[in-house]
Amino acid sequence: MLDIRPILSTLKRHKVTAILLVLEIALTCAIVCNAVFLVRQRLDWMAMPSGIDEANVVEVRPVNIGSTPAMHARVDEALNALRQIPGVEHAALANEIPFGGESWNDGIKLDPDVVTPAMHVTAFYGDNLIDAFGLQLLKGRNFAPDEYAWLDDITSGRKDVVIPHVVIITRFMEDRLFHGNALGKTLYYGGEPMRVVGVVGDVARPSIADRSLTYGSMILPVHMSEGLGATYVMRTAPGQSDAVLKAAAAKLRELDPNRVIQRKRHYSEVRAAFFASDRAMAGLLVGVCIALLIVTALGIVGLGSFWVAQRRRQIGVRRALGATRSDVLRYFQTENFLLATMGIVLGMVLAYGINIVLMVFYELPRLPPHYLPLGAIALWLLGQAAVYAPARRASCVPPVEATRGN
Repeated sequence: MLDIRPILSTLKRHKVTAILLVLEIALTCAIVCNAVFLVRQRLDWMAMPSGIDEANVVEVRPVNIGSTPAMHARVDEALNALRQIPGVEHAALANEIPFGGESWNDGIKLDPDVVTPAMHVTAFYGDNLIDAFGLQLLKGRNFAPDEYAWLDDITSGRKDVVIPHVVIITRFMEDRLFHGNALGKTLYYGGEPMRVVGVVGDVARPSIADRSLTYGSMILPVHMSEGLGATYVMRTAPGQSDAVLKAAAAKLRELDPNRVIQRKRHYSEVRAAFFASDRAMAGLLVGVCIALLIVTALGIVGLGSFWVAQRRRQIGVRRALGATRSDVLRYFQTENFLLATMGIVLGMVLAYGINIVLMVFYELPRLPPHYLPLGAIALWLLGQAAVYAPARRASCVPPVEATRGN
């Protein structure tokens, strides 16, 4: 068994360089553990399901130029034409789509006399969005045709407009507000009572400020008119999305030359745009981790090479006294292991310190304990790999070096 007392004695004579290497390893350990945790958080966030049939949903958003009389008939004409396109299974004009970035949010109450809303939710408007999004109706029923109203009629203040008083909510809302039994219950939205007639699977909100409310969504029987960011949403047959997207844009322009197609895209593009900043941050953190590990490895290699050059006569003496090449190699690897261990222990303390700061100022979760041993193993392996080349050169020092002067 290798005696570590000569190693400790040697390190005492090289305190400054040993301390610098320990600090470098500690800083790398602390930053890498937290960065990997943050990357894992980002990846989990980006993998979050939207709740809709992502593989087969496309959108076409028009912009109108000039006057647009008879808007209701215009929308009906467009939807009927889109539904006739080969490959289109369902079409709707919606105010927003999950992860679309819009913000049609408001507070809902369970008691109209309470000032503070029970939850802030997103309201999806559109024609039969359950089919257009490919949602699963878990409980209750879909809206009846006579329960729909036009949004511009509702907002016009006309006395003859019947405001819808039914709503379909997500399973998340049902569990959060009604403890799993929402059918027939009443909630208040915009001061109006809404009776829950159906429950669908969780649907992500278009814009998410509070991640704990990601699936706080509901659907209202409201017809949208073009404008106000409304977008045509189509669910296609499998493999038909490219053809449908091209044909839908052409059909809308054919029906009215004053329509300008602002954008047309697959839902995968919607998701990519929504998570672009998260993807960039994850890439940046991965780059920082790689850079730190490379710098640390180069530091170990450089310091190991420096110490081998300084100790050639000492190594020669050890070889002359009977030390084998394996003994010398093991000596330098053990020395590096001790330095790495000191750095890792200090790095674990720093890692938790950094995590506490992130928790306080950025509301991030606590660093799971298993990230620390994984980081330690990675740095031990990195240290042993980095020191191997200098240690190998040290093991090749011949015993004759003991007879040479300094």
